[in-house]
Parts: sequence; structure tokens; C-alpha cells
Amino acid sequence: MKTIITFGTFDVFHIGHLNILQRAKALGDRLIVGISSDQLNLHKKARLPVYQQQERMRIIQELKCVDDVFLEESLELKAQYIRQFNAQTLVMGDDWKGKFDHLSSLCEVVYLSRTPTISTTSIIETIKQQ
Repeated sequence: MKTIITFGTFDVFHIGHLNILQRAKALGDRLIVGISSDQLNLHKKARLPVYQQQERMRIIQELKCVDDVFLEESLELKAQYIRQFNAQTLVMGDDWKGKFDHLSSLCEVVYLSRTPTISTTSIIETIKQQ
């Protein structure tokens, strides 16, 4: 059984999120998703997510393509999470290209292209302007 692991905030869930999760699942048998904690998102993006971590975890857990979710507490713990879930492949969006190559000794690292013209940040900005 091939386990795929991926990570994200998945705030203001949109079609781009669904696309990357479905494409990640197609690479293996089991898809495990690390959901960035509220504090990790504050550290990464200097803002709290619109939806709290427990709500975001529940949304992602309910998708047919997702087998399990967990709370990602730190970017520096990715290697530990890969080992913990015995993942053979790490999937990230191509906006992270090259940033996780150092984990290729633990598993295959795959960067998938993002859905063009879709981003949570742009959706939030559009909502603010309206």
C-alpha cells in the first residue's frame, strides 16, 4: 500500500484545494493530510485563518479522496510526519518547488502544479473589496 502525505492550511476551501488533493490521492492508495495549525498559519502568513483548525480538519477529513488528517504544528517536523505515517511520497504545490527536496532521502518528493488563477489569498482579497 502506497501512502501519500501532503500539507496545507486549506482555509476558505476552493476548487484548487480539491484538485491538488485528488491528484495527490491518484498517486497512491492512501492520502494523509497535515492541516496547518492556527498558530503555524499565523507564523507563516502573519494572519490567522478565516476558519479555525478544527473546522478545517473536519472539512478535509470529509472528502472522499482523504483517508486521514492530522494537525501540523511546525514546518520543521515534516520529516517526523513522513516517518510517523510511513509515507512513500510527499506531495506539495509547485509554489514550494525545491523547498522540500532535502526530504527525498525519506520519500519521493512531488510538486504538483496549482490550479491557475485560484488562490485563497486572492479570494480573501476579493471578499474584502466587496
